[in-house]
This record gives sequence, structure tokens and C-alpha cells, in this order.
Amino acid sequence: MVRPYLPLKALRAFEASARHLSFTRAAEELYVTQAAVSHQVKLLETLLKVPLFKRLPRGLMLTQEGELLLPVLKSSFDQIAHTLERVGESSYREVLNVGVVGTFAVGWLLPRLGDFQRQYPYVDLRLSTHNNRADIAGEGLDFAIRFGTGAWHGTAAQPLLPASLSVMCIPDIAARLNTPADVLGETWLRSYRADEWTEWLLAAGLPRSFPMTNSIVFDSSIAMVEAALQGAGVALAPPLMFPRQLNSGALVQPFDTAVSLGGYWLTRLQTRPETHAMASFREWLLTAINA
Repeated sequence: MVRPYLPLKALRAFEASARHLSFTRAAEELYVTQAAVSHQVKLLETLLKVPLFKRLPRGLMLTQEGELLLPVLKSSFDQIAHTLERVGESSYREVLNVGVVGTFAVGWLLPRLGDFQRQYPYVDLRLSTHNNRADIAGEGLDFAIRFGTGAWHGTAAQPLLPASLSVMCIPDIAARLNTPADVLGETWLRSYRADEWTEWLLAAGLPRSFPMTNSIVFDSSIAMVEAALQGAGVALAPPLMFPRQLNSGALVQPFDTAVSLGGYWLTRLQTRPETHAMASFREWLLTAINA
């Protein structure tokens, strides 16, 4: 759109005068003289070739043309002032809704969120955790980080981190685990996927048929590992997500055997166009992972 010449000083002088119905009060607001305001209004009336005020002995009254112009200018100046305030105070924020499987949130993302906030202060990041079941469309999510093979209908998936599973337990339990077969005598702490322990035992060299043991099923690896910390049994979980517990010695890995049944993925709806905030989060996430 090609704009005609906009006499901004004159328009501002008119808008202030019209709100106050006084050149004097407009001058006080604009920090100029009353004569300067009156002069600018007169210039605008000359340019438009119509009077905008009726000059009365005790003040001003808008003409029909002035009444038409005032609400447009007031709204425009209010919007400009609001936008300048947001930009000037760096308070413009773009909302980004991300659903994160709890294990990844606690084990990897949360310790690094400060870095993301420092780099992208304009992003209003809103996190919600889930137990690997995320309804991106129904929950209004921009992204969902979840565990699996990357095959989710209608979604674009980008690999983030592998997540091999290994046995973890407290040192007291580990002391009685001399071979992988010894875990058969312990309580298994496992996810709703019954094949995870089967695959791990096969990878550890046990025969395909083996006696099942007692087990407790969890919908969250965080709760599962917490149960392991309490001595409830042996957990099969991704060590990469629990470095604090392993580094402190609260939990140990009695065996080197690990099995990979999936990894962590960044997913979004294929129909969802990527916003600036989404691109910023994705780029930061991949850079941090590959650092």
C-alpha cells in the first residue's frame, strides 16, 4: 500500500487536542507550547481543507470531520504506543506449547532450560509432561517429545537421542547379582511394554524361555527409577536419563548389557507450519544434543 504524506506532528497535536478539547492541555501532554499545538492543528486543517474544531470562547468543539478523524487516530496511536512498549522493554513473547515425556523432561531438558531462556527470551515456553501418550492436536501442542521408533501417524518426527535400556538398582541388590540370570529372582520394575525385559534377557544370553518373576508395572520411568531407589526391585530404564542417580552411586548398573527398542523424537503435526518460536526451539534442541 502506498501511503500519502502523513503529517505525524499535526496528527498527534490534533489527537491530543481532541481528547482534551483544549490546546493548552494538549500542549502540556506533548511538552510543547500552546501556540505550537494550535499551529500544527491549523496546518492539518489547511492540508485537509476542512475545519476540525469550532473555536469557542471557553474551549473547543469537534466538527463532524473532527469526530470522524479522532477515533481512528486514537486507536492507531494507542496501538503504536503498545507495540513500542513491548518492543522497547523486550517484552514481546511468542507462546510455545511443548509436551514432553516425563523421563526426557527431568533427565535431560530441565537442567538445560536456563540456557534456552537466555538465548530466546521472547519465547514463552509452556511445558506439559506426559507418559508417552500425547495428543498433539487435542492438547494444542506445537511439539511433542516422546519415546518410540518415530512412526506416529500424521506427524513429522525428528530423532533426538537414542535411549538404550539397562538394568539399574541400588548397591545392596546389585551385590547379589552375579550373573544376568540372577535378576530372575528379583522383582522387575518395568513399563507397560512387556517385551523390554524379554529383549534385555535375550541380549544378556539367556534362553528364549525362562521363568517369569514378580513385576510391578509403571507408566513413567521416573516413578520406576524412584521405586528402584527405594529398593523395590531392579529397573530397566535408560541410564542416559538418570546421570545424577548413577553418578552419586545411589543406583548402579550391575551389567553392561543394554538393549535399544527406540529413542526420543521431536514430533509435530505434518500440517502444522513451523513458527519462529518452534524453529528456535528445534534448532536449540538439536545444537544442545550434538554439543
